[in-house]
Amino acid sequence: MQQKKTLSNWLATRYQLVIRNEENFAEKTSMAFTYSKVIFFSLILFTGLFIMSLFMAKTILARWFDPKHEQLVLNQQLLELANKVDSLGIEVERKDQFISNLQQVLSGDTSNFKDPAEALRGENQPLNRPADLHASSTDSVFRKEFERSGMSVIPTSSKYRELQETFFYSPISGFISDQYDVKKGHLGVDVVAKVNEPIKCIADGTVVFSSWTQDSGYVIMVQHRGNLISSYKHNAQLLKKVGTFVNGGEIISIVGNSGELTNGPHLHFELWYNGNSLNPEEFVTF
Repeated sequence: MQQKKTLSNWLATRYQLVIRNEENFAEKTSMAFTYSKVIFFSLILFTGLFIMSLFMAKTILARWFDPKHEQLVLNQQLLELANKVDSLGIEVERKDQFISNLQQVLSGDTSNFKDPAEALRGENQPLNRPADLHASSTDSVFRKEFERSGMSVIPTSSKYRELQETFFYSPISGFISDQYDVKKGHLGVDVVAKVNEPIKCIADGTVVFSSWTQDSGYVIMVQHRGNLISSYKHNAQLLKKVGTFVNGGEIISIVGNSGELTNGPHLHFELWYNGNSLNPEEFVTF
């Protein structure tokens, strides 16, 4: 009587798979196996395929076919862009406010500031935005009184030794026709040069003002490190825009005769440090 096989016997029974040549029945290879090994390796293969399928469904296939995944990615990108736009908006607003302050100082309108020097330092916001950039007669009188008081003159040179030790490029070669004189309200130097002579930036910095004013014509202003600002007036042409970074010695404009307060081609050059005017001849060689 044949003995009945149990499940354990069925799983442990050894079999041999022989592969032969169909033409001459020559044995090519053989492989021994049991059903337990077949089931074990099948489970491992199934588990591996299942895990790989889940991974692909959550990553690669989701990117290809799932619209929710694409929408989620777009929402994240929109959120990042919104944050960047908010940051840029704040920076642009601050820069516009600073440029507005500079325009007021250039035109002589300092009535909207508690302290006129704060307009260039950028430490105070104007109380009211001016309707125009041209100074009234009252503002001009106030400006002259402020300049005569000596508040715009650097009190001591030792405090600004770092500027004296810094190398500045000459903006233009020529002779000085009108020197720096606070008492006369002349807060810069006038340098006469040849027509169409290029004007160079005295040091590395960023252009904070590049436009036309009624009194000074085409004006370009560059902010350097250490709260130093250089101003170039009466230009014939401006070559740099606001926000452009320029290197020391780089050409930024062309000498000219623009504006009402001029009587010939020349450069009116000013230096401002922490809201105070400097004598350019003490720092720059012309």
